[in-house]
Order: sequence, then structure tokens, then C-alpha cells
Amino acid sequence: MTLLIAGVVLWWAAHFFKRVAPGPRAKLGEPGKGLVAVLIVASIVLMVLGYRAADGAVYWGREPMWVGINNLLMVLAFYFYAASGAKGAKIWLGTKIRHPQLTGFSIWAVAHLLVNGDTPSFILFGGLLIWAILEILLINAQDGAWERPPRAPFRKEIVAIVITLVVVCVVMAIHYALGVTPWG
Repeated sequence: MTLLIAGVVLWWAAHFFKRVAPGPRAKLGEPGKGLVAVLIVASIVLMVLGYRAADGAVYWGREPMWVGINNLLMVLAFYFYAASGAKGAKIWLGTKIRHPQLTGFSIWAVAHLLVNGDTPSFILFGGLLIWAILEILLINAQDGAWERPPRAPFRKEIVAIVITLVVVCVVMAIHYALGVTPWG
């Protein structure tokens, strides 16, 4: 459990560095981006190793209803990510939500908590959900009012939907390869 907690803490620290300590982060300049990237990769490695090794109480399991809801939420989460990826003009969702990537990340965390009701999952997915919510609040407080971006042509919407479905299939295949059955 120690590796898992260390990974979540390192994730928080690496991501909040720019927001909480902008002066020291600015002093690092461009090499600071590499440092942050290394810390994020290290945090992911710690979280994966820690989660796979962690043990804890189980409060609920994978019920068929929650698996179905999880899968729908995962498609929605990846669509939110697609909405955040477009530069300049945004697809429909990107014009409605200020932080589509962090919102998608939050949906991802909630979806995983629905089907993983054990202590390690609470630490991993719950910890990452709290981070995403705090990150949204910090960005909003520091950046002020949001100016909605222009709407992209409809063809970009179609591309985003196709990319979303392809990425969901790839991620599900990776889950199967790791021995996790995402479709129940």
C-alpha cells in the first residue's frame, strides 16, 4: 500500500507544482518540463506497482449493472479527452465545458470506483478524483473567467467520435491483455 500512496502523492506533487509554486517552477525553465514529466511517469509506475501489490477490505464487487454503467462512462470520459485535444476551435463539448480533460479524468475515476469497491481502489481512483477536482478549482481561481472557444466544423465532431471509439477499443484490448475483463 505504501507504493500506491507514494505514487498518488507524487502525482499530486508533480501536477500541483506549477500551480502551487509558480516561482520555483518558472526558475526551472524548459528543463523543468522534463523533470515534471519524469516525476509523472515515476508516479504512474509507483501507482501501477502499488495497486497490483496492494491488499485491502472489499466493500463491493463488479455487479453487471455497474460494469455496464462503467463502460458507458468510459466512452464518455474518452470523448471528453477528445474534446480537449482540438487546438483552436473546439468540438461541441469543448465549447460547453471549461476543463474537458480534467472532467473526463474525473469521469474515468468515478467509473472505476463503481466497479472496484476495495481499499486500494479508493486510494488510487479516489485520490486521483480528488486531485482532478482540486486542479479544476485551482485553475479556475488562478485564471479567472473563461472565454468560450469557437465551435469547430461538424467534421471535427465526427473525427472526435471515431477517435473516441478507437481509443476505447484499444484501452479495452490492453485491459484484456493485462487479465482484466472490462466488459464483464
